[in-house]
Amino acid sequence: QVRLVESGGGLVQPGGSLGLSCAASGLGFNININAMGWYRQAPGKERELVARIIRGAGTDYADSVKGRFTISRDNAKNTVYLQMNTLRPEDTAVYYCHLEVLYPFRRFWGQGTQVTVSS
Repeated sequence: QVRLVESGGGLVQPGGSLGLSCAASGLGFNININAMGWYRQAPGKERELVARIIRGAGTDYADSVKGRFTISRDNAKNTVYLQMNTLRPEDTAVYYCHLEVLYPFRRFWGQGTQVTVSS
């Protein structure tokens, strides 16, 4: 059974930095990972892509975080990281780890971790 466990997050002042990590387990030997990354959902808004790593296609960032956030992955640990710098109040949201696999197509989500940017 695939499981995504997030860590990090919390409260930070505007302009500060935070790091998130997400470890995937239960992947199985032949699982075909297509993408892994982060989405977020602010109160009253829809869930949106923050950043992801796509197999064979590099990284994909939301325009609002380009130049401030960096996504990386440790394949040996099946872990994806999100370094968030120069945080803004509008970055406040629940951040969800996301895993997309092929053959068959399936999507998995972490439980979410709260990021609050406030003075």
